[in-house]
Formats: sequence, C-alpha cells, structure tokens
Amino acid sequence: MPRIHCLNNISAKGTDQLPASYELVDALDQADGVLVRSAKLHDAEFPPSLLAIARAGAGVNNIPLDRCAEEGIVVFNTPGANANAVKELVIAGMLLGSRGIVAGAQWCRDNANDPEIGKAAEKAKKAFAGCEILGKKLGVIGLGAIGALVANAAIDLGMDVYGYDPFVSVDAAWRLSKDVHHVTDLDELCATCDYLTIHVPAMPQTKGMIGADQIAKMREGAVLLNFSRDSLVDEEALVAALADGKVGRYITDFATPAIMKVDPECAIVLPHLGASTEEAEENCAVMAVREIVDFIENGNITNSVNFPAVNLGPRRDYGQRVTIAHENKPGVINAITEAIAAHGHNVANILSKARGDYAYTIIDVDDNLGDDAFEKMNARESVLRARIL
Repeated sequence: MPRIHCLNNISAKGTDQLPASYELVDALDQADGVLVRSAKLHDAEFPPSLLAIARAGAGVNNIPLDRCAEEGIVVFNTPGANANAVKELVIAGMLLGSRGIVAGAQWCRDNANDPEIGKAAEKAKKAFAGCEILGKKLGVIGLGAIGALVANAAIDLGMDVYGYDPFVSVDAAWRLSKDVHHVTDLDELCATCDYLTIHVPAMPQTKGMIGADQIAKMREGAVLLNFSRDSLVDEEALVAALADGKVGRYITDFATPAIMKVDPECAIVLPHLGASTEEAEENCAVMAVREIVDFIENGNITNSVNFPAVNLGPRRDYGQRVTIAHENKPGVINAITEAIAAHGHNVANILSKARGDYAYTIIDVDDNLGDDAFEKMNARESVLRARIL
C-alpha cells in the first residue's frame, strides 16, 4: 500500500484523486511520496522509502533538488496549473500601476468623516487620474505558461506586446498570439516598453537579471511588475530608480525589507497572492497527485525538475516493468540490459533519457525478473535507485 505524506494543507480535490489502495500518513519517515506546497525541505532527512516529492505549484526553491537526485528521489512540480490565477493578478497589477487606484482608495478612507466628501473627491481625483493601458507597450520577460497567458490577455486588452525568451519551447510558441512581437535582446525590450513583467524561474543564472544596466535602458517612468521571485531584480538598483523616478512604479508579489521602505506611491506590494486562489490550489493539487501516482504505479515521469521526462505509458498486464534512476554516464544502459539478458530475460520495451548529470530508464520485460538479475543491475555504481513494478 503506497503511503503519501502531505507537508502542507493540500486541497481535497487533489488527495481525492489518490487510488483507494493509497494511505495518507502523518509522518515523513513513513512516506513513499510527499505532497508539498511551501514547506522547506532543505534540512529534512528523507527515508529510504521515499520515491517522489510533488510540489503543488511551480517554484521548487524549497526543495533540495540535487540531493534528491543523488538519492534517486524524483521531484515534480505543476507548471501551468496556477497560471491563470497569476495572469489575472498581473493584469490587475498593470491597472494598479497605471491608475492611482490604491492611493485614491486610501484617500477616500482617510477622508471618510468629511460630510462633504463627495465634493472634496471631485477636487482630489485629478491626483489619482493616471493613464490607460490601451495602446501601451508591454514587455513580457519569459514566455512559459504564465508569460504566454499574460501576453495573450494583454493583446486582447489592446496593448502592443513584446516577448523575450531565448529558451521558449515549441509548446509555448504555439500558445502565443501571432500578434506578440518577438525580441531577442533583453536590453532592447527594456528600452522599448512602457510596462515590463517578469515570468522566469528563480535560478542562479536569472538572479538579478533586471539590474542597473537594464533599468538604465528603461523608458522614463516605466512600470515594472514582478510576480515571479524577488531575487530576479537587483533591489538596490531598483530602489534608487524608484527614488529618482526612472522607474515610475514597481508592482510586486514579494514583500522585502528594502522594498517596504520605498514610498508606497512608487511600490505596490502584495503578500504573495499570485497563486492563492481556490481554483489554483485545486488545480495544482490534482496535477501533483496525478504525477506522483503515475510515477509510483507506472514509473512514468512528467514535469520533473531533477530528472528527464520519460513516459512508456501504462504498465502491461504481463511481465514486469523496471525503472532505473541513474547517473548520466557511458555504459550504464548496456550494463543494465546485459544483466537482464544474462539471466535469460527479454527486453520488450526500453526508453531512456538524460538530463544534465542524471538519467532515467524504463524497461518492460516479458516475464518476471529474478532477484539475481535485479540485484546485479541495482549494484551498478552509477545506479541511484531501481524498482520493479
């Protein structure tokens, strides 16, 4: 009976997808699989039984990916499941950045006891007028699931949209409106657009990607939106640009001490609301559960962040399926198949893919693999974890 441990509150819409044979357990050290949202796992000790961790969300900076890979633990995320929720908040952020909505609402509250507030408001409103986003230029940095939705929605709102993503996938390209202008240089994007919104993952190579050089090239008074991760922006450079008006407004989902010291007229800060809708949490939970069940039941990997995508479909109703997480080194696949063949077993199907330092292989054999063949295969130094399903 597979055992699943939830490290955070996971929507029942997701856990209800678990087969009846699965058990929800209270302790990590009992688990075959883990469902997690924001709990930090870098200091956690993983039991030998743990096969997979599924993050109900896109970001995985709370999970030690390399250590998991070394232990043969597959880490999943749920790209796109919360994309619509974030897209809607980004659109709201653009409107907040273009009109004095927040300051205007606060003015009304501050003057709530004025018996002539209606007349006073007519005089005060010009301070909060702002501008429309129709016809303005929007630069979308990163054209994945969220970025593509934002770009398409902005096109529908009548904006002139420019997209930058040197690693855009074929699937993402198909999702994009034909009216999005493709830009291959980030500096050019910064110089062109009235609004810029960031939708890339937080990685060492993206840290501070919006820095002093990029800010210097922005249009005077440009609006910058960040609903991805605070580390993508050089805060020191941004704070200086907000102070001198080079950046007109910064709309972000990430409260940091530096940004909270900025004049609230210039920085509108939200408490990480991007994916915090009931629908998004349900979508993420359902996708995470389906990924982890398919992996436990069939050995398939979809949407992993530390191993390649490998899918050989459902297990057959005869023979056995063998899955091997291993280092990406020459000769490993040959040694595995030779161990199977040497004990008289036929390989019916095999699929192997690599990703960086790690690889994953699924093999279907026509009969039951004996203990000797499995132990010989599993004993290879480069094999991280092998399973018979």
